[in-house]
Amino acid sequence: MSGQPAGTPYWDPAELPPQPQLHGVVTADVAVVGAGLAGLSCAYHLAERAPGLDIAVVDAQHPAAGASGRGTGLLGPRAGPALDRAVRRFGARTARRMHRASQQAVRDVLDLCTRLGMPCGLRPGEQLMATRSPAGLVALARQARACRELGLDVPVLSPAGIRERVGVPYRAALLHRPAATLDPAALTCALARACADKGVRFYGRSPLLTLRPGDLVGPELVLPHGRLYAGQAVLAVNSAAEALDLPVGTVLPLEVYAVATEPLSPAAYELLGGRAGHAVVDAVPLAPYYRLLPDRGLVAGGGTAALPAGLAASRLQPLRERAWTRLEHWLRALHPDLARVRVTHRWSGRIGMTADDLPVVGPVPGRSDVWYIGGCGGHGLALSVAHGAYVAGALLGEPDPGDPLPWHRSHAPRLPLRGPARPLLRACVDAHGWAVRRVC
Repeated sequence: MSGQPAGTPYWDPAELPPQPQLHGVVTADVAVVGAGLAGLSCAYHLAERAPGLDIAVVDAQHPAAGASGRGTGLLGPRAGPALDRAVRRFGARTARRMHRASQQAVRDVLDLCTRLGMPCGLRPGEQLMATRSPAGLVALARQARACRELGLDVPVLSPAGIRERVGVPYRAALLHRPAATLDPAALTCALARACADKGVRFYGRSPLLTLRPGDLVGPELVLPHGRLYAGQAVLAVNSAAEALDLPVGTVLPLEVYAVATEPLSPAAYELLGGRAGHAVVDAVPLAPYYRLLPDRGLVAGGGTAALPAGLAASRLQPLRERAWTRLEHWLRALHPDLARVRVTHRWSGRIGMTADDLPVVGPVPGRSDVWYIGGCGGHGLALSVAHGAYVAGALLGEPDPGDPLPWHRSHAPRLPLRGPARPLLRACVDAHGWAVRRVC
């Protein structure tokens, strides 16, 4: 992967527990690699359900340094492909369970914020999947039909119903509930502190170099300055799976972009749905979207994504600048009151995408003592917390909750990241509507 995400997020990392580098030989019952929401949720639920379990969290940097601290804070129900596509691929029963599981994931995050005693900038509201384009209308019509046939409570909003919520001339929308917006870095840091309070140990600035079977029981994790021997390991490393040569299929690292503005005028803030906490997501994949902030600012994201693998910084930075500029132009055209609004923050983050749009959550093939979590496809705020809890239950041998969901699996489809077959990756990207700039 080329370098690290760029820019300065709107979110400031909060107070964190001590995170010394790992030196020498260390042991743990469970080692969690990755101090994002998925890894921390797993560590938290392990410590809560099995007090006394020796848990170590290892990260290449620190909690909230990666995608969990660089998102836009939209919390809404979605997992895998759009519902109409999910019905065609998996059948009605599975598509219904997928959507309801994603709704439960949202509720779990809301409950977690309450249990942590940390508001995390939480603002419950509604999420509108709206459109102003003909392509978006076609996509919404298909999804609305699927929701109706599946018996899901996802109302269709007319232009008048949209205007009651936000003063932007969208032509149609689907109303998703439950939903909310929050500060993703604050939630990640609060979860890290809660883990530490339960006895979880943290090691920062300790990137995993390789993982191999231990000489006795469980895996051996090799780090720059030492080794960690654990009974079980959870690799919540998302698209870093490729660099670690994990046999979990292809989880593409896509770089996505966001901007935040200075506080809007009270009138503009109210007009765009600020008081009610609405967020508006376009029905076209990776089209720009927005949410309002508690301080009356606005965050816009989407619009462009880049595949950074193999790109030098000299090529990647101009792509970032163009993506941020497009977002600024889009938000200023969203409403006349935003024509002169000042952008105060610009940043990028990395999400993990799979060829079939489904996450990967399961034991690493051939290694029943090592689990992998990744590939949420931009829906990781809710799903990561749910996946962490799910893996914690599996490691503790808790009763099977029922039929596994489609993304509870050990690997995603493979894609050609290098060599003469690389044009197939370009075709796959285009076919899935990821709107990635021509950087492959």
